[in-house]
This record gives sequence, C-alpha cells and structure tokens, in this order.
Amino acid sequence: MEEIGIVIVGGGIAGLATSLALHRKGIKSVVLERAEKVRSEGAGIGTLTNGWRALDQLGVGHRLRLTSLLIHKVRTMLIENGKNREFASTIVDEARCIKRNDLVEALADALPEETIRFGSQIISIEEDETTSFPVVRLSNGNTIKAKVLIGCDGANSVVSDYLHLSPKKAFACRAVRGFTKYPNGHGFPQEVLRIKKGNILIGRLPLTNNLVFWFLVNMQDNHHNGLDQESIANLCLKWVDDLSEDWKEMMKICDVKSLTLTHLRYRAPSEIMFGKFRRGTVTVAGDAMHVMGPFLAQGGSAALEDAVVLARCLARKVGTDHGDLLKDCSMKNIEEAIDEYVEERRMRLVGLSVQTYLTGRSLQTQSKVVRLMFIVLLLLLFGRDQIRHSRYDCGRL
Repeated sequence: MEEIGIVIVGGGIAGLATSLALHRKGIKSVVLERAEKVRSEGAGIGTLTNGWRALDQLGVGHRLRLTSLLIHKVRTMLIENGKNREFASTIVDEARCIKRNDLVEALADALPEETIRFGSQIISIEEDETTSFPVVRLSNGNTIKAKVLIGCDGANSVVSDYLHLSPKKAFACRAVRGFTKYPNGHGFPQEVLRIKKGNILIGRLPLTNNLVFWFLVNMQDNHHNGLDQESIANLCLKWVDDLSEDWKEMMKICDVKSLTLTHLRYRAPSEIMFGKFRRGTVTVAGDAMHVMGPFLAQGGSAALEDAVVLARCLARKVGTDHGDLLKDCSMKNIEEAIDEYVEERRMRLVGLSVQTYLTGRSLQTQSKVVRLMFIVLLLLLFGRDQIRHSRYDCGRL
C-alpha cells in the first residue's frame, strides 16, 4: 500500500487549481486523473473579476489574458409575443471568456512533473481501521493511503458519495456549448449577448477577434441523450430556427468537434447550507461540492476560489515542511484546517447557489406571474446590484 500526504481526485479545473495552490504554498500533492491526458472538452469559461483574482494568486492569470478579449458589457434581450425588451449593464471590472483547454493546460503546466497520475480511476474509498485516514482503491489494483483526500471529481463525485452528500438535482433543460471560428473576423462587439425567446436561451462571448464561444439552452428539453456531435449540431440548428440569420450562421459554421450537450444540474442551496463537507480528513471542492447552473457564469470561478482558500487553510495548520507524507501533522490539525475551509466557503457558496437557482428558474418558467416572483426574490435577496458576487475577493494565497 502506497502512502501519500495529500491526494486530489480529479484533474479538472478544481483539482489542478487546488494542487497548484498547495504547490505555491510549498505543500506537495498527487492528482489522480482517470483520463490518459489532461482533459480538453470543448467549452468556454466565463471568468469575471473574482475568478481573475484567484487566477492571479495561482500565478497563471497573465498567461490566460493573452488569449482572451476583455468583455465590456452584458446585454440580455427578452422576445415575447413579438415584443423585444432589452436590459444592459456595463462591466467596470475584469471579465473575459477563456477556453477550458487553455485554463487546464496553464494549471497543469505550472505543476511539478509527476504531480498528475493519469489513468487512475477510483473504485472505492474506505477508512483505515487503525489510523482513520482514507484508503483509496484504484481500478488498476493499486491502493493508496492518504492523510488528506480532496474530491475534485465533478458532479458525479465518488468522494461526495463517501461524504454522504445528497444527490444533485436536475434542471429540466439541456445545454449545448461550442465554438465558432470566423477566419475573416466576426465583427461582434466585446460583450456578452443573451437572447431568451420561448424555451430557448442563447448567448455568445467573443474570445478573440476570430473566435466566439456560444451556449444554447432549451429550457424544456429533457429527452436528448447520447447524441453524437453531428446530431448535436443538427439539434442546435433546429432550436435556433426562429432566430436571426447571424445566429443560424454561427451554428452552421461552428466547430462540430467542440460541441457538448449537458443536462444542467445543481446542488440544492439547502444542501450547501447544511451539508457536511468533511468526514475525517476528506473534503470536496469545485463541482463535487457545489455544482450549479451556468446562469451566473460562476462555476469555474467558484472552483478557483475553493482552491485558494483550501490551500491557505491547510498551510496555516499543517505548515510547509512535512514533505510528501505530512509525517508531523496530526489528524486534529488537518480536520481543523478543513473545517476552517468549509466555514469560509459555505455562505459564499450559499449566496451563489441561491442566486443561480432563482435566475435559472426565472428564465425557465413560462408563467409571467412566477417569473415576477423569482425576480422579486432576487431583488429582495441581492438588491439591484445583481453582479455584486463577481467582485468578491477570496484573498491572498
């Protein structure tokens, strides 16, 4: 049985960011990733001020700014009964869209060699009878005993199951994300444009002068599963049939290989408020902790915040001179560090999850009365400044 101080499950945004945050604090970790290489699913990550603050603490912000345009404005158009209503707000802080692939590569490249172990799929987690530390069993037959286990393994997290967290819930909608490249330039302004018409919510964000990230959500679709990418492209064309030609053209010439079809899920705000995110020296971060809908563009940034806060809390309690095994660090110190992390993150995540949930429901409902109710709740809870969450500062690493 191999013994490792800190094991991180999942080599996505949360897992790599957490490992990098620990590395920058002088604490070693090992990332177990089931894929054979860094995953590069086609998606864009809308990243607002709070996300860039975390990226700067991780030391990769400067690299990612080189491939992403500043976004200056957000426009939302509601088309109902032949009438258009538009809402616009100027972004005074930093907002950009970055490719998920660029982000995970930047995080991975900043890690020491051999930090990530590819082809490592977890099949079970047990508690050691003698020490009470977690024991991880892999599909290749290997067994690892860890002093700290951090689950960053996404919405279908094995680690969150070990913590006995409630199952994620699902919005009754499907989302497609993709990229479209315009060799001669797209000519779109540097803004987020969202249009809601009937059951369809569509939006676009320019990454560069030639590349656009877009998303398309069918608010009442709960049926399409297991489609190949050509079928997803055809489905998108069907969904935008009533929209203007520029949206149809964006679908027709999109990069089909970049398309992903996702059933949107979320962890209930009540679960984030009252859920137990520590069991012994095991905890979670990223989507494994707080998967949320994309309606605030905060999923990726919240995961980056998790990484900074968790590494800071662990470093404060366990120090930086324990090598790979954290030999001189007691279970009590580790548990206190995780408790501090959970306490610091909980109310921040409750606020994000409530606002995301209410925003999603307001967009999803067909009833004007119900929509008004959700809007009133948003105003009562979050005031007129509905993007205040984007100016949050998770602090120094």
